[in-house]
Amino acid sequence: MSIATGPGFAEWVRPHLGAMARLAARLAPAADRDDVVQEALTRAWLKRGQYDPARGAPSAWLLAIAADQARKAARRSRPLVGVPDGAGAAGIPDERVDLQRALDRLTDRQRLAVDCVYFAGLTTVETAAVMGCAVGTVKSTLADARTKLRTLLEVAG
Repeated sequence: MSIATGPGFAEWVRPHLGAMARLAARLAPAADRDDVVQEALTRAWLKRGQYDPARGAPSAWLLAIAADQARKAARRSRPLVGVPDGAGAAGIPDERVDLQRALDRLTDRQRLAVDCVYFAGLTTVETAAVMGCAVGTVKSTLADARTKLRTLLEVAG
């Protein structure tokens, strides 16, 4: 399906909105994900003439724009409330905090690959398009990220 104008644009982007929202929430947790998605859609509308189906699927193109907008939003926003180290909202240890802390220790490239594949549900081909690299690079980056996460999340027993 080619990129459409007017009311057809909404139909063209609709199947990709969920993945765009998940990626925005992962890359800019302190920002409003709906605002990030709206900014990405505005950008996509303005740049719709640049979309080339020969270079990739609509999802990859839209998610690359969403990732860019999310990174910009993350730089602009500051978390309002921090979670104490090793404690959840009620002061009880929370494994989600440990996972987030481990994810934060990944390189930006590793974190983007993990976010795209495991949180936004993209294929490695789509992730490669978002990251602007080869599929093999995505696979290698994911393998490195999993190795680092495994080490960071090991429980001494």
